[in-house]
Order: sequence, then C-alpha cells, then structure tokens
Amino acid sequence: MIKKVRVLIVDDSASVRQTLTRVLEQDPEIEVIGSASDPFIAAKRIRDEIPDVITLDVEMPQMDGITFLRKLMSQHPIPVVMCSSLTEAGSETLLQALEAGAVDVILKPKIGAADHLAEIGDDIRHVVKAAAKARLGNHRRNRMLAAAQPMDPQEKLTADAVLPPPSGRAMAKTTEMVVCVGASTGGTEALREMLEKLPANAPGMVIVQHMPEKFTAAFASRLNTLCEVEIKEAADGDPVLRGHVLIAPGGLHTLLERRGARYHVSVRNGPLVSRHRPSVDVLFRSAARVAGANAMGVIMTGMGDDGARGMEEMHTAGAFTVAQDEATSVVFGMPKEAIARGGVDRISALDHIAREIMAAQNRF
Repeated sequence: MIKKVRVLIVDDSASVRQTLTRVLEQDPEIEVIGSASDPFIAAKRIRDEIPDVITLDVEMPQMDGITFLRKLMSQHPIPVVMCSSLTEAGSETLLQALEAGAVDVILKPKIGAADHLAEIGDDIRHVVKAAAKARLGNHRRNRMLAAAQPMDPQEKLTADAVLPPPSGRAMAKTTEMVVCVGASTGGTEALREMLEKLPANAPGMVIVQHMPEKFTAAFASRLNTLCEVEIKEAADGDPVLRGHVLIAPGGLHTLLERRGARYHVSVRNGPLVSRHRPSVDVLFRSAARVAGANAMGVIMTGMGDDGARGMEEMHTAGAFTVAQDEATSVVFGMPKEAIARGGVDRISALDHIAREIMAAQNRF
C-alpha cells in the first residue's frame, strides 16, 4: 500500500477550497483530510490530525497566512505551499512567506482563481507531492525554499528547443572565470547563504533560480542589501563582471554569450525546457558552448532534473562542476541527477560552496 500524502487546504474562498480538493484527489496518492476558511479553524483541525502538507492562502480574515505560517513553523513545522495571487507589489509578501518557511508557491489570478487552478492541476499535484518530501528539520531548512515555476505536463523539452548542443573542442582558459548556478526548491535561502560568504572580488556569476515572473526582481534586490557582491535581476545585454551577480528573470531564459574576451547575458523568451523557464539546462548549455573551461557550474537544492544534462555538457567542455550534497539540500533531486549523469567534479556542503568558488578562481 502506498502511503498517501495527507493535505489540509486553508483558504477563505469556498470555490478555491472545493477546486483544490477536486484537483488534488484526482491523484490516488493524495488525500485531502479537510479544509478551513481561516487559520483558527485550521489550527483546530491540526490538533485533531497532523497533515503532511498544508496549502495556505495569504489574505484571509482574522489572521493573515504569513502570520499563521510563522506561528506554525515555530511550534510544529509542516510543509506549507502558499496558494496566492502574485502582483508586483505582492512579490515582497511572498518572499516573506518563503523566508518564514513556505516550501513552494502556487500562483492564482485575482479573477477566475478556481478555473485557473483546475487548469494547472498537474502542476499543483506535483508541487504538493514534492513538498511532502522537503526536509524541514535539517538545519532549519524550512527557511530555504523557493517558488516553483509552472510546468508543462504534456511535453518535457530539452535545451535543444532553445539552442544547439556544444560542438567542437572546448575553449581553452583564455578569459576571466564565470560561474553559472542553478537552483530550485530550497534555493532562495540556500543562495543567500552562499552569496553572503562571497567577497566583493568574487568571479562574475549568473544564476537561474526557478521563480515566477515579477518575483526575481524583489529577490535580487533583497540579496543585494545583504551581500558584498552586487546583485541584480538580469537584463538583456548585461555584462558579466567580477563582483557582480545576475539573477535570471522569471518567465524568461537567460543564456551566457561572449563578445571578444567579455561575457554578457542574453535574456529571451522560448518554450519551457525541462519544464522550466528560466531553465538551468539552457544556462549551463550556453556556458558549455561559449565559455568551456573558463566556466564553473554549481547545481544546488531543487526537485526534478533541470540542469543535470547541462552540467554534464559543461563538464565535458572542461568546466569545473560542483553539486550541493544531500545532507544540506532541501530536495536532493537536481544535484542527485547531475551526479548520476557523471557531470559533477565535486560534491560539497552548502556552507563550503562559496569556498569552492573562490578556490577555483585562485586556481584559474
């Protein structure tokens, strides 16, 4: 018998509660054990039966979802998936939710939310089942979680859909080192921990963190206030410079390109790759093509396999590659797949990754 993932739905909209219940219970491995219209009712239900996952709205009567989330995480950590509308102004609110311990975010429009949730049912079921596996007790990993990019359940494309694979010999070390990083579930806080350890003269870096549109600008701005390196959301044509970090914008692919001895990024639309946009595979493949041995690849916590193929291509092209270890990953999916494909030179704990980057630059 397969143990079902038991879910509690907390939302003040009756239609949303009904739709989520119907969507989730289409999967025989998920059981909705109840729903609640506000956090006080939810707290009573939790006392009767502890769910494996909670879906939680942000704006609710009596107590907002983030306040409830903080209380829950301080008393009885349970994987929580926020189910909320996201606007430019609301991105900061959702960052607070992720910092408070939310595992993931399901986005819903302000109008027609129930219909939209029914349309993305495959995504919702995937996110909820993945959330049930998150390591909340490992180094307070409930704070290290990221918003998931909506996925295409029909077709899983490779980076071939955006750019051709590397060809010919890998480029020799002739230019400055550039670091390409990929992360997903668990990445927001993991990236903060890593970036805070980097000095102001760290090598130029490009990061793909699976995030929804409008989220990445607020995320980059927040990191920029905490770190010695300069951090911003990437814009098309931005140069990759020492001491600077570019975060791929949500909803767009970010590729590394080269002009002479200098690197810059190309930000463009395109199909979902490995079910994501931005895709780590796309960034890593572009690095393999234009940087070769001048690049370093880092793959961090996240579910799925985005980045595994691209890291193998970077490795083949002569790049030095590092994967976050299982013990410090919230979800070991992406690093595990990269390791399995043989594209990883070194497996490292989260608090050692910045050291690996600087050591690689010193060897360069």
